[in-house]
Amino acid sequence: MIVVENLCKQFGKLQVLDHVNLTCSKGECIALIGPNACGKTTLIKSILGMVIPDSGSIRFNGEFINRQYLYRNSIGYMPQIGRYPDNMSIGQIMEMIREIRNYQSNTDEELLEAFKLKDLFQKRMRTLSGGTTQKVSATLAFLFHPQVLILDEPTAGLDPLASEILKEKIVKEKKNGRLILITSHLLSELDDLVTQIVFMQEGRVHFHKTVEALKLDTGEEKLSKAISSILKQSQHE
Repeated sequence: MIVVENLCKQFGKLQVLDHVNLTCSKGECIALIGPNACGKTTLIKSILGMVIPDSGSIRFNGEFINRQYLYRNSIGYMPQIGRYPDNMSIGQIMEMIREIRNYQSNTDEELLEAFKLKDLFQKRMRTLSGGTTQKVSATLAFLFHPQVLILDEPTAGLDPLASEILKEKIVKEKKNGRLILITSHLLSELDDLVTQIVFMQEGRVHFHKTVEALKLDTGEEKLSKAISSILKQSQHE
């Protein structure tokens, strides 16, 4: 579904992506992890078309995305921090996005209902807590039945109930054949969610393994502990 080949990106003298190769298939929930400044955000923004790589290629459903934009209609993106016009209400934001997308089919309002956002439709975005803004971002990411979901620190700022609601939705959509990419520093949140781990370091993919293989390699039963073990090893390399 998404194939990244020899992707390179340099900002000034800093090599942010260094010949990154990655294949992501539908029905997988893939955690993209690694230390700060390892290239995760640049890779995500490259897939979204927000960063233009210096070299290499990205294919979406077999088509190169260079100078394309329609493929983005198949992606739902939840940023780590959502930025919305302060004076607009939740309801106005929802309506504006619907009009921009010009989506003709029924939308996925499961999170809209579960988060009870309709009760808050008149509230201005500037008055919302960080957690409620996250709920808006999550709802918008899933709203148009995307083939691919890219979720950047999705549970950060959410209360325990909202976090569980979102995780259940992620698992459901994975079973429905969606490809889901997650970045998260909350390793415990990845348990029971992800099927594969991509570990990046210094702009390279250090490894791409299934959860089962990672647990076997580290001897850990919990994914969060297996990831912690890998991170500790990387600090001593």
